[in-house]
Amino acid sequence: MKLTIMTNKIYLKSNVNLLAICLLFLTSCSTEAPKNNAGAPVAVNIYKVQLQDALYNDDYPGNVMALSQVDLRAEVEGYITGINFTEGQQVHKGQLLYEIDKRKFQANYEQAAANVKVAQANLEQLQKDADRYEYLNQHDAVAKQTLDHALTSLQNAKSQLNAAKQDMIKTQTDLKFSSITAPFDGTIGLSQVKLGALVIPGQTILNTISTNNPMAVDFVINEKQVSKFLALQKNTSSDTLFTILTPDNLPYPLPGKISVIDRGVDPQTGTIKIRLNFPNPEGDLRAGMSCRVLVHNSDVKNQIIIPAKAIVEQMGENYVFVTKDTTIAAGAQQDAKTPVPHFKVKQKKVQLGQTFNGKVIVKAGLEAGEQVVIEGVQKLRDNSLILVSEKPIGTNNTH
Repeated sequence: MKLTIMTNKIYLKSNVNLLAICLLFLTSCSTEAPKNNAGAPVAVNIYKVQLQDALYNDDYPGNVMALSQVDLRAEVEGYITGINFTEGQQVHKGQLLYEIDKRKFQANYEQAAANVKVAQANLEQLQKDADRYEYLNQHDAVAKQTLDHALTSLQNAKSQLNAAKQDMIKTQTDLKFSSITAPFDGTIGLSQVKLGALVIPGQTILNTISTNNPMAVDFVINEKQVSKFLALQKNTSSDTLFTILTPDNLPYPLPGKISVIDRGVDPQTGTIKIRLNFPNPEGDLRAGMSCRVLVHNSDVKNQIIIPAKAIVEQMGENYVFVTKDTTIAAGAQQDAKTPVPHFKVKQKKVQLGQTFNGKVIVKAGLEAGEQVVIEGVQKLRDNSLILVSEKPIGTNNTH
């Protein structure tokens, strides 16, 4: 009987303890306020929209190209017997660069020239015979067959002379090609052959020569920008529209101009190539160098420009949060005299333009004087309460 009573006490005590724990858990759940519920104001920073001039550069990757560049190749077979330039230096049109062993070509030319003289002498002799037989034929003093043979021999001699002359021209050309000269003024590169090397016609590349002043810079643009660049090409009033940054990210001191807009758009990429010309008097620009092309925009006046961090992207569209009417949170005061202002925000869809230096041009959706949230946008939704943690930021504080 005593054991039964003790067991009942233990069971009762366990139930009481379990009930207490449950009540404590429910009380804590009901009294703990969520940290980020929809009704709690979100601390934000705001920016007052103003009209500004949009001064920025469009940035494109580019490549420095020579306006003229050729690979020097041998036109005749032979061994290199002369290299008459300093690698990497300026050469001039017609300057002798390479010599191929010309003894064989010289001998062939002299033989061909001698053959021309023999053919010429033979033609002259046959011409005299034909003239004599023509005279005798007029007086019926020679057989008709003899005249015909003389005229045929004369025609053959003329053909032989022409063949000899063509052979002489060929050997003369081969002799000329044994000396390789610069096709234009430019910079010559590292020689690909050494003295004594055998070169094969049309195959062996001896060297590369390219022009160096001016230099071209090629880059591509989207087809939607073609009309803009056509207008820039016609703009002769400004000499600073196009500049470049060299691979060390330093500005090249001289501006460029559009020389060519390619004939058509690449249908696969929807892009078109633009070529700029840059003066290069010091040789700082080298063919094949990468660079960044900066296209200055100076005509974008009175634009709405806001910090890019104010933009929220949703489903491929862009939005900002704009402040609405001020309210005062009930019972919320910093002290007895200063109430805490709460704002509501409205989500607005905007159409964006160029982005530059952490800013973005708003083409549509905002008006000057409106205030947009630039800090804390991740925690907001339409009609959220906000608490401005700082004074509205002016134009000069957006960097």
